[in-house]
Amino acid sequence: MKQMTVQIVTPDGVRYDHHATYVQCRTSVGEMGIYPGHSNLIAPLEIAEIKVRRIDDDNHVDWIAVNGGIIEVADDLITIVSDSAERERDIDVSRAERAKLVAEQEIQRAQAAHSIDQERRARVALQRAINRIHVGRH
Repeated sequence: MKQMTVQIVTPDGVRYDHHATYVQCRTSVGEMGIYPGHSNLIAPLEIAEIKVRRIDDDNHVDWIAVNGGIIEVADDLITIVSDSAERERDIDVSRAERAKLVAEQEIQRAQAAHSIDQERRARVALQRAINRIHVGRH
């Protein structure tokens, strides 16, 4: 069976390192599915989930929340560099839900204050919280 190596690296080090038969991610131009033998590329990632179908007896799927970054595919080695990455099992969904509420309140405050920069930062925080909630509930 053909396989790829998937590594996710953050400033804290390697957060994920497994062999896989399929990877799905969201780039700035849309969803992308990667199988072994995929052409080499580099692309920017959105704040979204990464789906990795691992090589094992039951075709286990890992879900990882990333906060943007870059994906590089080179000769069946997929390297994802991101500011942060959390696997489904490591996400505290209740904490992410609280972060979502705080971000929504910050958006309202920023709109009332007509602060475009503050609103933009709050919207990014909201995207991150929603992504973590979604991945944590898989």
